[in-house]
Amino acid sequence: MLKKVFVSPDPGRSRLRFAARAVLGIGLAVVVCGLAGTSLVGAIIGGLAALLALFTVTDATVRGQAVTTALLPVAGLPVLTAAAALHGLPVARDLTFLAVVGAGVYARRWGPRGHSLGVFAFMTFFIAQFLHATTDRLPEMFAAVLLSVAAAAAVRFGLWCYERRRPAPAVPAPPAGTGLARITTRQAVQATAGAGFALVVGQLVSGDRWYWAVGATWWVFVNTTSRGETLVRGFRRVLGTVVGIGLGFLIAVPVAGSPLPTAVLAAACVFGIFYTAAVSYTWMMLCVTLLAELLYGLLGVLSPGLLALRIAETGVGALGAALAVLFVLPVTTHAVTDVWIQRALRCVHACTAEAAARLAGTEGADPALRVAELEQLLARVRLSVAPLVHPLSPMHGRRRRARRVLGLLDDCAREIRGLVAVAADPEASHDARLAAACWRVEAAVEALTGGGAVPARAGGPRAAEPALAHLHDLEHALAELAAPLRNPSGSRLAGA
Repeated sequence: MLKKVFVSPDPGRSRLRFAARAVLGIGLAVVVCGLAGTSLVGAIIGGLAALLALFTVTDATVRGQAVTTALLPVAGLPVLTAAAALHGLPVARDLTFLAVVGAGVYARRWGPRGHSLGVFAFMTFFIAQFLHATTDRLPEMFAAVLLSVAAAAAVRFGLWCYERRRPAPAVPAPPAGTGLARITTRQAVQATAGAGFALVVGQLVSGDRWYWAVGATWWVFVNTTSRGETLVRGFRRVLGTVVGIGLGFLIAVPVAGSPLPTAVLAAACVFGIFYTAAVSYTWMMLCVTLLAELLYGLLGVLSPGLLALRIAETGVGALGAALAVLFVLPVTTHAVTDVWIQRALRCVHACTAEAAARLAGTEGADPALRVAELEQLLARVRLSVAPLVHPLSPMHGRRRRARRVLGLLDDCAREIRGLVAVAADPEASHDARLAAACWRVEAAVEALTGGGAVPARAGGPRAAEPALAHLHDLEHALAELAAPLRNPSGSRLAGA
């Protein structure tokens, strides 16, 4: 787990920049709220609003990101009003919360913007429960949300907009034709059912902290597609929470809300959330849990009993999500695994072609964007295959094959990164053999994705030229992929 976080590739230091900018943006938001005279509650809701504005907005273009960020208060403030107005009406509050859950998940069908607005709306209702918001606090909370989103936007789009120098690739969306086009409807029903279970059982566990269970169910469904993905994510959420609670006894409880240590530790947790989110959900949940403990310390309610309750409510929420994906409109793992593997393979070919064009001197050829897209697709492959490679998986044969596929795809990505590094050298020259090697890569990808025979990589000494060496090693990895992707009958990994 440590290796996954600290050794995982970070092309262009994008994760590092993402995390550092988050600390700066959230810190500025809290300072602005303080200068505006808000209370501690206002500063907390402002900091959390800034965190969501910087974390959830993932549109492909800077312009799109700016529009979505501006729309966040439009989605969040009415929900905050409803949550505060219904504070003393438990039944109406609970039904409204479940409606927000369903609508928030359903909104994902409108792409990254719908996803961002749905998350912000849900979390606004959740934060209102966290802070026991009432209508008399609404003016302060409105001001805190608006000031914090503006502060986060000033940092993201003004002070440190690194995306302008290298536009971010579009977030890969599941293609149509596989049943995935209707996944948002299925997940909206599943999430609402799971949240309903979590809400009822969570209130039986605690009448004050029941919303933790609903929050756990919600976040288990974020960025998952299949039944297996959701189950694995639920396990990782519980694991990260338990480890975070353990650290809380060592860190948050002794600090006991002391302002300066809490501020420093909270900044470290924010950095950890943003830096680890793309590579380890367990680590991200550890940081989220520790941040929540520090905030409870500031509010003066942190205690060992509260930490134990957090574990119990998280378990209830994970169980609600598990029951929902098992029994309510389930989407099986094999329905999505091959889709992402094939898209990753096609991106490997696109990266190769773009790098070769760069080496040939083609104006405008930029393989770096393709590499960033490949990293996103490989992350999606790992998420999809996670149920098969989990240590608790009883299907040992599929687990071995899935691990072999992931290893070879990582080999492909490593060779692609090496090839792109060579192509970036202005003194690198085009070799006629590069075109032939690229054609062979294309043929191998077409065979792997279309069911044909993959040509074997010819033996011989490794090429001396760096670009050719990377291409030859890439050919070898693609040839090796044929065996684990298919069984003797020619079926895919997911259908084996």
